[in-house]
This record gives sequence, C-alpha cells and structure tokens, in this order.
Amino acid sequence: MSDRLLVVGEALVDIVHRVDGSVDEHPGGSPANVAIGLARLGHPVEFATQFGRDEHGVMVRAHLEQERLLRLTDGSAEAESTSTALARLDAGGAASYEFELLWDVARALDEAPVGHLHTGSIAATLEPGGSAVVEAALRARDTGTVSYDPNARPTIMGSPEDVRQRIEQLVGLSDVVKASDEDIAWLYAGAQPEEVMDLWGRLGPELVVVTRGGGGALALVPRTGERLVAEATRVVVVDTVGAGDAFMSGLVSGLLDAGLLGSLEARDRLRRANLADLRPAIDRATACGAITVSRAGANPPTRAEL
Repeated sequence: MSDRLLVVGEALVDIVHRVDGSVDEHPGGSPANVAIGLARLGHPVEFATQFGRDEHGVMVRAHLEQERLLRLTDGSAEAESTSTALARLDAGGAASYEFELLWDVARALDEAPVGHLHTGSIAATLEPGGSAVVEAALRARDTGTVSYDPNARPTIMGSPEDVRQRIEQLVGLSDVVKASDEDIAWLYAGAQPEEVMDLWGRLGPELVVVTRGGGGALALVPRTGERLVAEATRVVVVDTVGAGDAFMSGLVSGLLDAGLLGSLEARDRLRRANLADLRPAIDRATACGAITVSRAGANPPTRAEL
C-alpha cells in the first residue's frame, strides 16, 4: 500500500501572445498545472516530467520548486531542451496553441507503488513517452487509483482517428475522467457530450465529468446512472489559461480528501459512491476553475483561497 500521489506529464514554457500585442513567457503544461494545483491544495505530490537545462528549463524548475509540497522525480530535468507552447489569446481570453516539444518520460518514471496517478494531455498520446505513460497507469492500478484528462491538442495529436484508440485505452484504465466539451467535439465530431460520457462510462471509470466553460460542468456516475449539471460560478474572466487543469486538481483533491481516491480500498469506496458522495469534490473543482479564470495565466488557488 502506498500514499504516493504521482502526476505524469509535460512541463513546458507558454509563450503567450495577447490581443494588445504584448508577449509573456511563463512555465506551463497541463499536467504541471495539475501537480501545482494539488500541491497548493495541501497534497504532497511527485511530478514525473521532462525538461532541459536550457534557459526555459531553468524557468520551469524555478517555477515548480516554488511549491513546497511538489517534488520532481529523478530524471525529470535531463532532456536536451525544454518544450514550448505558443498560445494566442482571442478577445474573450480563450487560447489556441502551437507546440514545439519532445516527450520521452521513461527515465523519470520508476516502479515504486503509487496510491494515485494522474496523467493526461500530450503526455499520454505523444510517443515515445505515451507508451511509458500507459505502462505507468497499468502499474498504478495494481496499487491504487488513476485519473485522466485527455486535454486534446489537435496541432500535436494529429487527427482524432490517430489518438482516439489511445485516449479510450486511458479512459478504460482510469477511475475518474475529466474532459472539456471542446475535447469531445474534436474527438467525436457531431456527438453530444452526454453520448460520449455514456460511452466512456461503459469503458470503466466510476466518474466522468465534462466541463463546458461558462456553461458549468456535466457529471455522470456510470454505475448508478446519476447525472449532474453543475452551474459555473459567475466571475469576471481574465483568461481561460489553466482553468481546466485547476478544475482537475480540485476534483482529484476533493476525492482524495473524501477517501475515494488514493488506494485500492478507496477504489472500492468509489465504486459504492453515489452522486451525493461525489458532489463536494465537483463543487471544489468548480471553485478552483472559477478562481483561476478570474486572474491571468495558469494560477490555481490555494486551499486557503477556497
């Protein structure tokens, strides 16, 4: 048995072009944001990633090391270079991305038992690291629980047909899955989110959530058939960078605190849970997302801010 909380995925530098012509550089990456969000919510977390010793890598390391409860796994800082994501913001603050990255995370992963593993985004689909992530999720299921956020990146992932099988494989290995309505629209053109939630629910997870930006979130408990429409908290949106990641960290945090993730026993409790048991974690996720969109960049809240 292990209480180890492990996040696996990319850490990179976001180069943000705003509509006023200004350009900012700051560390990012969806799984990195989730790891930071969990640490700020009071959870000691290990992060297995890949970045280099270049200027951008120094920026990433400094950013991660600010989080007292976050520790990098051995081998995470040994890449030849550090990945970047060019983000262009529109007038509403929404971001579109172009990536330049390498992903080979095997050296940063070990076979020590895991209580809970979270992964997602590019990490699970881009080779050669994607296969290592699948293997890590398989190992994690033997000792604990798994969560997954597909966080589709079309410019990196190719066509939906190229990655749908891998994404559905990870969904099937996971206890909790969160996606956005934009992910769903890209992966399953013409399908309604509820249809895809039903499909994924049959693959194995005990909770499926789809976020809808200002429209709140949809949740499905596949074993009971219970559904929830969680209203979004009304805030003034500065930008949406990192909002989905903050939602994810809040969801995992709430489920860990409820004893519904983090061990094989927690998986059994999650399987017996109903919507009322899961609602506090969904509410925490919604609050984390709302706080993050109310300020610039991927800046998830602390537990005190909640």
